[in-house]
Amino acid sequence: MTATISPGTGAPHARILGVGGYRPARVVPNEEILKHIDSSDEWIRSRSGIATRHWAGEDETVASMSLDAAGKAIADAGITADQVGAVVVATVSHFMQTPSVATEIAHKLGTGNAAAFDISAACAGFGYGLAVGKGLIVSGSARYVLVIGVERLSDLTDKEDRSTAFLFGDGAGAVVLGPSEEPAMGPTVWGSEGDKADVIAQTVPWDRFRSGDVSDLPVDSHGEVKFPALRQEGQTVFRWAVFEMAKVAQQALDAAGITAADLDVFIPHQANMRIIDSMVKTLKLPEHVAIARDVETTGNTSAASIPLAMERMLATGQAKSGDTALVIGFGAGLVYAATVVTLP
Repeated sequence: MTATISPGTGAPHARILGVGGYRPARVVPNEEILKHIDSSDEWIRSRSGIATRHWAGEDETVASMSLDAAGKAIADAGITADQVGAVVVATVSHFMQTPSVATEIAHKLGTGNAAAFDISAACAGFGYGLAVGKGLIVSGSARYVLVIGVERLSDLTDKEDRSTAFLFGDGAGAVVLGPSEEPAMGPTVWGSEGDKADVIAQTVPWDRFRSGDVSDLPVDSHGEVKFPALRQEGQTVFRWAVFEMAKVAQQALDAAGITAADLDVFIPHQANMRIIDSMVKTLKLPEHVAIARDVETTGNTSAASIPLAMERMLATGQAKSGDTALVIGFGAGLVYAATVVTLP
């Protein structure tokens, strides 16, 4: 006789209960970027909308930034760290292959024996984390889930690459997910297009440095072998993000059973102001919808960009508790994730 496995007894729904963010102290204006590339402040602003970004100092690590953002999110949610049942960290810039940085964060927060793991899904990582966290709560595997998006992309920036040197910033954003009696997170529309994996990628695999033969690797202006960095085919990424991701965003609206007119807030991945404005136009978002444009002063922080933008919009009054928001992340892989959420 085959044994019957009991189903989980989780909450009927999940919601975002609290949000927190951390931005490094050092603000880097375009003028500092221009010391290493042949460009101008006007060109950078016109191409990306970026005026400044934050870069972490030596003591501002992936873990420390996460801890600060997570502490704020936990307090905002009105719970204590020992109530967190799982810690999910989305990042591509934690250089320790194993153990996951999530285990360090879970321990230092005082979560006890919470499940802890990292997600590598680039700029869609936070959206992937939301989907996983919601699943854990609804299945009964955890009551409260901490989802963190964190990056130290200054470590992966080639300061002499004119096409990417101005794009990336550092920071951490976090949310606490918890049980809800009413639907507050729509279905996640996500996926990948691996045939385009080379469009955004790391310049050199880590194992190229193990053999000691670096004779054919790129060098900087001083003749030193360059550390691995992020590179991208800008025009290809732009076209993909504007046309294909607008379709994914619409699918997320449809899956949640709402229209653009029902939205209060739109929080896309903060990659480029031109991409954001083009998506707004393609989606035909009404004028009343508040648009996240945190990229201007924060740059592209990959997995951290959506929660950081969410935290700033709530803090400045651009968005308010209970608002309906569409969030969408997209990036290297190429991967994407979009969902509709009720703001905490």
